[in-house]
Amino acid sequence: MKKLLTLLMLAGVFTFSATAQEFSDAAADSADVDSAQTEEVYEEPVEIAQIVAPVEEAPSKGFHQVVKEQFIDGGPTFMGIVLACLILGLAIAIERIIHLNMASTNTKKLLADVEDALSAGGADAAKEVCRNTRGPVASIFTQGLLRMSEGVEMVEKSIIAYGSVEMGKLERGMIWISLFISLAPMLGFMGTVIGMIEAFDAIAEAGDVSPALVASGIKVALLTTVGGLIVAVILQLFYNYLVSKVDSIVNSMEDASISLVDLLVKHNLSK
Repeated sequence: MKKLLTLLMLAGVFTFSATAQEFSDAAADSADVDSAQTEEVYEEPVEIAQIVAPVEEAPSKGFHQVVKEQFIDGGPTFMGIVLACLILGLAIAIERIIHLNMASTNTKKLLADVEDALSAGGADAAKEVCRNTRGPVASIFTQGLLRMSEGVEMVEKSIIAYGSVEMGKLERGMIWISLFISLAPMLGFMGTVIGMIEAFDAIAEAGDVSPALVASGIKVALLTTVGGLIVAVILQLFYNYLVSKVDSIVNSMEDASISLVDLLVKHNLSK
C-alpha cells in the first residue's frame, strides 16, 4: 500500500512538472508572438510613411515665377519686343500723369487773386500773380493780360491762340502710348502666326501628327498673343485716364478764359 502511494505521488510530481513545463513553453511562445506583432505594429507606420512620402505635393509656385516661366516659354524674340512696348508705354504714361497733375490749377482761387491784383495794382500786379502760378491756365491768363491794352477782342484772340498751344503741350506723348497699344497685340499675333508655321514645319519633318508636338508648338505661339493683349489692356487703361485728365484741364481752361474776359471787361468799365 505504501509502495502504491509512493508511485502515485511520483507520477503526480512528474505529471505536474511536465504540465508546468508545457505552460511555461506556451507562455514563452505567446510572448514571442506578442512581441513580433508589436514590432510589426510599430513597423507599419514607418512603412506607410515610406510609401506616402513620395506622394507629397510639390510647393506651389508664386505669381512671379509663373509669369517668368510663361515669358520664357513664349520665346525671347517677340515676348522681348512686347515687354519693351510695355516698359516704354508705362514710362511715358507715368511722365504724363505727373505732368498733368502738376498742370492742374485751382482756377477759382486764381481768378480771385487776379481780380484783387487788378483792383489793387492794375495789369502789372495781375501779370505778376499769373507768373507766380503754375499751370497752363495761369500761362493763358498771362498772355491775355499782355494784350489788355489792345482791347478785349485782342485778349480773346490771344487766349484762343495760346489755349491751342497749351492743349498741344498737354497731349504731348499721348500718340506714343496709342502706338504701343496698337503695336503690342499686332506683334503678339505675328508671333502666333510664326509659331504656328514652325509647329507645322515640325509636324512635316516628323512625318506624323504627335499631340505633344502640336500642343507644345501651339502653346508657344499663343503665349505671344496673350502677352500682347495684356500689354494693350494695361496701356489702354492708362491712356483713357490721361485722356480724361486732359479733357478736364481743357474744360477748366475754357471756363477760366471766359471768366477772365468777363473780369477784364468789368475792370475796364469800372475805370
